[in-house]
Amino acid sequence: MSWKVLVTGGAGFIGSHLCERLLRDGHDVVNLDNLDPFYDPALKRRNLTALMSHPRHRFLEGDLCDPAAMEKLFLQERFDHVVHLAARAGVRPSIEDPLTYQHVNVHGTNVLLDACRASGTQSFIFASSSSVYGNNEKVPFSETDNVDSPISPYAATKKAGELLCYTYHHLYGIDVACLRFFTVYGPRQRPEMAIHKFARLIASGEEVPMFGDGTTRRDYTYIEDIVGGIVASIERNRGYEIYNLGESETTELRALIRMIGESLGVEPKIRQLESQPGDVVITYADISKAQKMLDYRPSIQVAEGLERFAAWFREQPA
Repeated sequence: MSWKVLVTGGAGFIGSHLCERLLRDGHDVVNLDNLDPFYDPALKRRNLTALMSHPRHRFLEGDLCDPAAMEKLFLQERFDHVVHLAARAGVRPSIEDPLTYQHVNVHGTNVLLDACRASGTQSFIFASSSSVYGNNEKVPFSETDNVDSPISPYAATKKAGELLCYTYHHLYGIDVACLRFFTVYGPRQRPEMAIHKFARLIASGEEVPMFGDGTTRRDYTYIEDIVGGIVASIERNRGYEIYNLGESETTELRALIRMIGESLGVEPKIRQLESQPGDVVITYADISKAQKMLDYRPSIQVAEGLERFAAWFREQPA
């Protein structure tokens, strides 16, 4: 059975990979993106290259924060599923510009949920973040852990989005899966994210800024595994659920920098700096719920994922 799926942020890193997977699986995709200049829109247009000629793909450049436009779109298309990936991303920029993050991430999510209500769309997948856990002292992080203490405006907007999703599930019966992504990486990763940024600096012989002593740890999740988890949530989720999507393994920052250097064949030059506000000490996903309910089985470990990223990186124009 084929679906009609709205993917918001479909020109972005995760969104473009998801659109390609849905099209390969035989579904119809409406790809909504405003090509925001948070990073170079030319990179987003490049992400769309393989999609634009596909007969079951339709790209719309538009603003999901416009209630009238979204209600009109939803009533015209009658989507089976909505995968809401579009957001202002990044912990540190949110500290500098919290009002924009609130507008896009909270107001925008509310607009989409209300368009679901008005059109009768009954399936909503919300891209949340491991940032909601803050400096959680208990590891690995479980979906039942308290997340009432976000330490950045970005994290607060993602927690607010989860709450709005629950409200619309409760009032209107919309099936919602909130997916807490753990540091997604791979080909097309946003240029300001650590792995891509470090690779660019290492390849050009520049110093890599390492905030703190290098012992902070992240649960890095390869894009292929994340897309598999999103598709499984579309297929399997009923009711309102929150799922961690990670690898359930952690890598120290200093080890990550070393492995990126090895994958590129270049010795990294490291400049140690003080820790930054809003950064957490560790992210580590308990994925037992996703394994049980979604049959989520991540399979790409960091060493292999970085080799795949490096192969893509070498092919990019200077």
